[in-house]
Amino acid sequence: MSQWYVYMIRASDQSLYTGITTDLERRLTEHQSGKAGAKYFRGRSAVKMVYSEQAANRSEASIREAAIKKMSRTRKLALIEP
Repeated sequence: MSQWYVYMIRASDQSLYTGITTDLERRLTEHQSGKAGAKYFRGRSAVKMVYSEQAANRSEASIREAAIKKMSRTRKLALIEP
């Protein structure tokens, strides 16, 4: 069974993108290259992965991703820089 992760990437415009994956390095490379990356990065570039956490399975990762996406920017920044 694969290990799932929830992650946040800082974009070139200082915004934060949240997603899930089973391979953090591969996913960052995909976002940076524009191949198999999110539409979010078509108008901006993925700069750096700034946060990740493990999840037990895809379902838990998706639930946590949704919760993070609902957070204010202030709460997201607090999560990144505790």
